[in-house]
Amino acid sequence: MANLSGISNQSLIGRILRAPLRLIPPSMIVPILQGTLRGKKWKVGSATNGCWLGSYEYTKQKALEREIKSGHVVYDIGANVGFYTLLASVLAGETGHVYSFEPFPENLRELRNHLKMNRIQNCTVIDAAVSSSEGEAVFDPSGDRCTGHLAAGGSLRVRTLTLDGLVSRKEIRVPNVMKMDIEGAELECLRGAYQVIQESRPVIFLATHGPEVHEACVDLLGKWNYRLATLDGGPAESADELIAYPQ
Repeated sequence: MANLSGISNQSLIGRILRAPLRLIPPSMIVPILQGTLRGKKWKVGSATNGCWLGSYEYTKQKALEREIKSGHVVYDIGANVGFYTLLASVLAGETGHVYSFEPFPENLRELRNHLKMNRIQNCTVIDAAVSSSEGEAVFDPSGDRCTGHLAAGGSLRVRTLTLDGLVSRKEIRVPNVMKMDIEGAELECLRGAYQVIQESRPVIFLATHGPEVHEACVDLLGKWNYRLATLDGGPAESADELIAYPQ
């Protein structure tokens, strides 16, 4: 599998390789070219070209492939338009299940389209932000669709749920693997999943946003007896992409 996304767009070869991609209509549906998702259908303009090229966040893909097994239950928290939902769906197989959490309507539309066009049957989409309390919050959709986040100055109201609440009501199954990328709300999500994490001890893929959130998440997971590493197995002190392993 070639890591095409690893070629910088600041380099000459990177600019040359990317130039033809601008000619592809954003509404075009294409097959993903390589990797575990090879052959799955993808809408070109829904996200970065690395998704349909198959090289999107290459190191993270490979790490998830090592951890998600057939029959696993996976939480994709901050599912965006569904790349990791599709990956988890394939890896978990028919006996597994994926719960995809996404509050932003534009992303939800693309996520559901990707699931529908690929005939995915082992996934449940939950249109909410995951936090430490249930109710409503304000969401800021400014910028691109990958960086929307809960914020006091946002323009969109979204519902919030806790993982503990969903599991206690038996609305979702407990996870084997959690992938979380929610633009700064990671600590609140973890706080609202205390019982789930203590009881099921999932492997947690965590992208933190900002040094304060990073430090607080690292501290909390350490108290919960998790060992932290980077995606490539290195030390976790300064990396914003972590894997937390139960001990």
